Amino acid sequence: MIPPQQIGWSWIEVAGAEVQIRRLLPADAALYREIRLEALTLVPEAFSSTFAAESVEPLSWFAARLDRAVVFGAVADGDLLGIAGFFAKQGRKEAHKGALWGMYVRPNARQRGVGRRLVEAVIYHARRHVELLQLSVVSGNEPARRLYAELGFVEYGIEKNALQEDGRYWDEILMAKPLSPDEITR
Repeated sequence: MIPPQQIGWSWIEVAGAEVQIRRLLPADAALYREIRLEALTLVPEAFSSTFAAESVEPLSWFAARLDRAVVFGAVADGDLLGIAGFFAKQGRKEAHKGALWGMYVRPNARQRGVGRRLVEAVIYHARRHVELLQLSVVSGNEPARRLYAELGFVEYGIEKNALQEDGRYWDEILMAKPLSPDEITR
């Protein structure tokens, strides 16, 4: 759990290195671009965007995204090990809902608590803005589904053929976590 006084500046250790969980800023654009393009290359089925679409964008595009969006990063020794974003839905009837998006942890940092801490940071941030946090995860990603369930997310549906590329389709599991101001992140 991220203590309230440390949101955005939380530490864990991964393979002997101190890892800081913090909100990424426009100055982090080069690191963010690198990990985002890696994610789109290694697990394209996990994202609605594509490497082809984002790789042609200038660094300023990534800086602008970090300026307008809430994206947390796991940073160790100047390297970005993982990312996870949050947005609140727009519109009067959906403003009580938010979404966790763009979750990715580099292979060498998996199974070490990095993903858990990133999701906890998003949950902590979301709790101050929305009542319900939603996400979608590609149906074959069992480690992510387990992590989300351990953190209180409940599966509520399947979107068949949610993503399609080059004639291949992927289903997405829809998950949600109710938030309340006094709830403590598990």
